[in-house]
Amino acid sequence: MDKRVILAVAGSGKSSTIIDKLDENIRALIVTYTDLNTKQLKQRIINKFGYIPNGIKVYSYFSFIYVFCFRPICGYELKTKGLVFLNSLPQHIQRSQKKSRLHWMNGHNRLYSNRVAKLLIEAGAIDEVIARIDKYFDLICFDEVQDFASNDFNFICKLVNSTKEILLVGDFYQHTFDTSRDGQTRKSLHDDYQKYCKELIKAGFEIDESALSKSYRCSPTICNFIYQKLGISFDSHRTDEVDVEFIDDRVDIDKIATDNSIVKLFYQSSNKYIGNTANWGAVKGADQYNDVCVILNTKTCKAYHNNELHKLNAQTLNKLYVACSRPRGNLYFIDEKQLKAFKYL
Repeated sequence: MDKRVILAVAGSGKSSTIIDKLDENIRALIVTYTDLNTKQLKQRIINKFGYIPNGIKVYSYFSFIYVFCFRPICGYELKTKGLVFLNSLPQHIQRSQKKSRLHWMNGHNRLYSNRVAKLLIEAGAIDEVIARIDKYFDLICFDEVQDFASNDFNFICKLVNSTKEILLVGDFYQHTFDTSRDGQTRKSLHDDYQKYCKELIKAGFEIDESALSKSYRCSPTICNFIYQKLGISFDSHRTDEVDVEFIDDRVDIDKIATDNSIVKLFYQSSNKYIGNTANWGAVKGADQYNDVCVILNTKTCKAYHNNELHKLNAQTLNKLYVACSRPRGNLYFIDEKQLKAFKYL
C-alpha cells in the first residue's frame, strides 16, 4: 500500500487533503500533535458528514500512543498510571539504565511522555502495535507531521511496515514545536530539509513535494516576500497582489494598533498588549485572518532592515514564517518599540 509524505506550504490545504480522503464507510485513523488540531479536525469531519462516522477515529498523539498503543499491549504488565509531561528529560534520567524503572517512569508510575514511543520500540512491541492498527483501520493519517520529533519520529518511521495506506502531511518550515525531546535522540532532525527528507525515504516513505506546493491563502505578493526574505520556497494559486509594508508613520501605526480587525502577532508575550494579539507560533493552523500585522522585536527588526531575516535561527525563522503566512489580505510590519503606548501597565 501507498506510504506517502506530502510536504506542503502554508495555506495549501494540508488538513483538507486528509478530509478529502474520507467517506462514511472508511476505517480511518487520524493522528495530530495538539488537542487544538484534534478539535479542528473533528469539526471539519462534522462539517463534511454532519457527524463523525463510526469508522473514523481522531486522536491527539499522546492519547493515541498511550491509550490505543501502549495500554492494550504493555499496560497490564507495567501497571502505569498515565503520563507525565516534561519538555526534556533531566540528565540523571537520560543516563539511567534501560533496565531501571527510573528510565521510563517517575515514582508515581507515570510514564515519561518523551519515552512512550521508545519503550514500545525497545520492548519489541512495534509488530503488535502495527497488527492492532491494521486490525481496526485501512487508512492511517498523521497531520502536522513536522512536529513529531525524537523517539516519536522513530515510532512513525516504524509504522511504515503496516499493510495499510499511510499518509503523513506537514510543512517542514512550520516546525515550531516538538512532540518530545530526549537527549541527543534525533536532536538535529530538523536542522536541514534535505536530510529530513532522506530520513523519511530511508524509513520507506515516498516524498511528495508537488501536491501541496501552492497556497490558496496567501497572495503571490506574500509568497514572493517569504521566498526572497526568509529563503523559504513558496508559491500561490492566486494571481492578485496585496500590500506588504513596513509601517513607520505614527498615524498609521496607531490606526493599525487600534484596529481589532487586524491581528497583531508578537514573537512572545502578546498578552501584554491591548487589542487583538497573539504570538507568532501560536497561530499555526489559523486560517481566519484577513490583514495581519507582524510585530518585530529588536533582533528581528534589525534583521528585517539589514535584509538578514533568512539568517535567523531555525526556530525563530519558522515562527516568523508561520506569522507571515497567515493573511489572506495585506501583511504589515511594525517595530515593537513603537507600541509602548498599547502595552498594559
